[in-house]
Amino acid sequence: MTNVEQSQGASGADANRELWETHAGWWQEFFTDGADPEYEEQILPLIVDWTRGAERVCEVGCGEGQVSRQLHAAGAHVVVGVDPSAAQVTAAVERGGGPVYLRGAADRLPVADASMDAVVVCLVFEHLDDITEPVAEVVRVLRPGGRFVLLLNHPLLQTPDSGWVDDHIVDPPEQYWQVGNYLQPAAVVEEVSKGVFIRFVHRPLGTYLNTLAAAGLRFEKMAEPAPPPGFLAAAPEYPDAAHIPRLMALSWRGAFTAGLPIAGPCIAGPGVIACAP
Repeated sequence: MTNVEQSQGASGADANRELWETHAGWWQEFFTDGADPEYEEQILPLIVDWTRGAERVCEVGCGEGQVSRQLHAAGAHVVVGVDPSAAQVTAAVERGGGPVYLRGAADRLPVADASMDAVVVCLVFEHLDDITEPVAEVVRVLRPGGRFVLLLNHPLLQTPDSGWVDDHIVDPPEQYWQVGNYLQPAAVVEEVSKGVFIRFVHRPLGTYLNTLAAAGLRFEKMAEPAPPPGFLAAAPEYPDAAHIPRLMALSWRGAFTAGLPIAGPCIAGPGVIACAP
């Protein structure tokens, strides 16, 4: 992946919207509907497992809806997918599968207070300049004791400028994974495929953990899974890739606050999801 300078004058949020609208078709073609082994073999099964039993689920940054569709197929009665990209939400609605899709931002979710049993954020926060308000929104829409499932590109091992190094100076030659600057927060636009540019925001793991804890969420569990077989099969020249996690998954619980109602059935209105107590 090639890092390029972010264009002058565009805010991070504006740059994100523009890039995701431009490259929505690339994402849909190469990462959805069975095209990507990491989603099929690892991400989707993990999310379904960690949200099992949740009847009302909100996915923040749903893209074209593959995670939301899987959650609905696995038994969630109400699934609400929210995404700021018109191109992604349009594709999600066209592909159907049961969820309700709304266009909205992570820091202003069109979802009622305390209405969701679970919230899922999958590979989204690493595209946002600030996660304080999005985390506050997660807390707001979760029912007391609800679960928050967060999937990230591994904050330590997938930093900007990380990657494989083939060292032919030593004898015998060696391969090793080089980690980029971990401690320094950074926003970069990466050319992830020829002509496809996506903006990433790196922050250390401690920033995520401290922000979530400060919002009142309670840590439950973490996973750093090895890349799945389908991913490894596509890169046989790097056998040690099996030992370098690409993902980090975190599960948190909302506070069990006395006196707050647990929402009942949810009804989709114009631009908002409301749940009756």
